[in-house]
Amino acid sequence: MDNEIQLISDGDGLAVIGNPTDVDRFLASEGLLSLSKDLGLQRLGPLLRAGAGVAQASSEIAANSGRWVKLTEESTQLVKKFGLMESKTPGVSYAMVGKPGSIKSWLQIAKGPGSLLTNPAILAGAAGIMAQLARQHEMSEIKSYLATIDKKVDDVLRAQKDAELAKVFGAGLDIESAMTVLERTGRVDDDTWSTVQARTHTITDALGWALGRLDALAERVESTTKIGDLAKMAKEAESEVQELLAVVARCFELQDSLDVLRLERVLDKSPDELDGRRLVLKDDRQKRRELISQKIEHLMARMDAAADTANSNVLLHLPAHRAVVGSVNHVGIAVDNFHRPLGIESGRHSLEATRWWDAARDSTQLKNAAAEAGRKAAIGAGVAVVGAAGVWASRTALACEEPGEEE
Repeated sequence: MDNEIQLISDGDGLAVIGNPTDVDRFLASEGLLSLSKDLGLQRLGPLLRAGAGVAQASSEIAANSGRWVKLTEESTQLVKKFGLMESKTPGVSYAMVGKPGSIKSWLQIAKGPGSLLTNPAILAGAAGIMAQLARQHEMSEIKSYLATIDKKVDDVLRAQKDAELAKVFGAGLDIESAMTVLERTGRVDDDTWSTVQARTHTITDALGWALGRLDALAERVESTTKIGDLAKMAKEAESEVQELLAVVARCFELQDSLDVLRLERVLDKSPDELDGRRLVLKDDRQKRRELISQKIEHLMARMDAAADTANSNVLLHLPAHRAVVGSVNHVGIAVDNFHRPLGIESGRHSLEATRWWDAARDSTQLKNAAAEAGRKAAIGAGVAVVGAAGVWASRTALACEEPGEEE
């Protein structure tokens, strides 16, 4: 069968392997060619030296090329379309497709005798390279995110009193230098690896610091009960959350870089261990994502509770109520912007500030307002408060009519 190509997915990306012309045609037919990157099949050389069937596998790799595309809504539909089957390599599925004769559409076909997919070492190696490309794609997305925020993350880190956090700046320089060595030489030598290997704890410590600060901020919001204080706290949270999320994103970016370097190191030094290391790093990354999501969800739950409190006190604290809801929405936008490059689903919707006229129709809010007016009058707030109560009463009567411009 002519025009035979092979599809491999690891849940993060999709690799298309075959004759270079056929690979390009297939991706172009699915509208994915411009989004794809070279897979770099030639990097599987160390695996060929370690495995059986070297001559056959080498000839197949020489005759084929591969391209990789990040799994998005469009590319995921492609995976579903061809019904990729699970392989013996954990977390990796595959399929073979072809374009026989005059049939225009690509069809799934039986696995051919010359398929690269029959070689477990090659399949595991391809999955390892795909994991590197997924990390590099995420790094690029995070860089773009960090470029859009007002405060540079390195400035935020240097401004902290904790000397350990300042080390993240130096760690970033070392890791970026190692990535440059990898790009130019195609490998991670001993000297380069020894420089960055010890930087892992610097990154994880900074990540723990940022997540701890998010927890502390959530506690401060939760413990603030007065609406005026809540408005001030929510406003401060806007800037603080963005700074902390920038630090978390930078740590995630550097962890991705370290993962790329680790995988390249294993591929070069211990290729038979590549698949095991790939799975360990994937699990570690997923745990980090889940931990970060939990901390952010906890904070946003406290922020939403603050907005609910403000929405229940519109008649008493109209300006503060609007300030709280506005700040919560700004924090929500910052969180959504942070989630996007990490591929974390948000599904959050902006909160609506309760209108004065709607609050004036709410019997609970009217009772609260009257009770507060009476309390202030009782402790000597005087005519001004009583007058305010009269204003609420008159506005309540008007609220039964069609509202005009909101005050």
